[in-house]
Amino acid sequence: MNPIQSLYTWYRNLLRNPKYRWWIILGTLVYFVSPIDIAPDFLPIVGEVDDIMLLTLLVTEVSGLLIEGFKARKGNVDATVTDTTEGSASSTSTIDVDAVSVK
Repeated sequence: MNPIQSLYTWYRNLLRNPKYRWWIILGTLVYFVSPIDIAPDFLPIVGEVDDIMLLTLLVTEVSGLLIEGFKARKGNVDATVTDTTEGSASSTSTIDVDAVSVK
């Protein structure tokens, strides 16, 4: 495993851990605005590359976490709605059917 991939895996696992998530997000944002970098920002291209990579990784992982949370919450809401309507006699369900005409 190369060092960049292992660093990415470490960062991703920390972001996915609810205990450390907000500390990692805050630390990443502080690193992004901090003048102290791995590659100083006054270097023309190299200085911005580490900031852009870290910010891209942060946005990707946080948006993935938000999407997963939204899907989980939506699944829980759907499950509660179906659970409450199962006992009633007037519950309706929708069935999608692909119809083909026969001549």
